[in-house]
Amino acid sequence: MIRLCVFDFDSTLMDGETISFLAKAVGKMDEVSAITARAMTGELDFYESLKERVAFLKGIGLNDAKKIVANLPMMPGAAEIISYLKAHGIKVVVFSGGFHMATDAAQARLGFDINFANELHHKNDILTGQIGGEMMFGDSKGKMLARLKRFLGLDSSEVATIGDGANDLSMFKEASTCIAFCAKEILKNAATHIIDRKDLCEIKKIIC
Repeated sequence: MIRLCVFDFDSTLMDGETISFLAKAVGKMDEVSAITARAMTGELDFYESLKERVAFLKGIGLNDAKKIVANLPMMPGAAEIISYLKAHGIKVVVFSGGFHMATDAAQARLGFDINFANELHHKNDILTGQIGGEMMFGDSKGKMLARLKRFLGLDSSEVATIGDGANDLSMFKEASTCIAFCAKEILKNAATHIIDRKDLCEIKKIIC
């Protein structure tokens, strides 16, 4: 029986990549999106690619960034699946290699239980192009999920994970139900279930 469900954020719970929406504000969306695509297929080291992409955000006003992430498009079925899981007594957690300002805003909108992400450094209300946090490495999600399992007294058979990219591989190793959602091939190969339809309510067919 599943008691904990962990979602990736960008291109899983949210329809797009937070960093691309932010990069658009400084005319760097194409450059950032190209690096993101290579990182999500596993071609690039996640930590190095994250630092490289965040550097493009230098100079964005903090309030402008907050406004952008407050209106990110959620994936079809996002609100419904979270309500469904919580109604079945399942804790819903979000892991993101992106940014707390986005995942915190999404938590307020969608009502999941907790999220773990990174912080965009800012000074004098301007983004500096630097980053820190708990989800900066390729194996961060797996390590955090292992800690959560120990804290909650859960084993892998009670955990489901949903993601789309290479940096979700480590958390798949900590769960028995691993759902690749509109995912890159590298993650599909590690999944127990694959959803290619862009509707998170498809998860109801797996977790019921």
